[in-house]
Amino acid sequence: MTRRKKKFSELSPRSRTAIRVGAFAQIALQAAALWDLSRRPAAEIRGTKRAWVAASFVNYFGPIAYFVWGRDVRR
Repeated sequence: MTRRKKKFSELSPRSRTAIRVGAFAQIALQAAALWDLSRRPAAEIRGTKRAWVAASFVNYFGPIAYFVWGRDVRR
């Protein structure tokens, strides 16, 4: 017996809201990380900008990792 996947419109209102909130959080985190990367000098970033841009596309973990470990705030 196989279960077919539900369409978004078939989900409960609570589930649809949770998905929307999660998607908004991911987009906001990534936008903030990319914005910070574009404005921060390379000397204030641990690693290369290119690597952190690529990492920012890893859901949730990438942008959070950049803010926790990627920025060298001691300078």
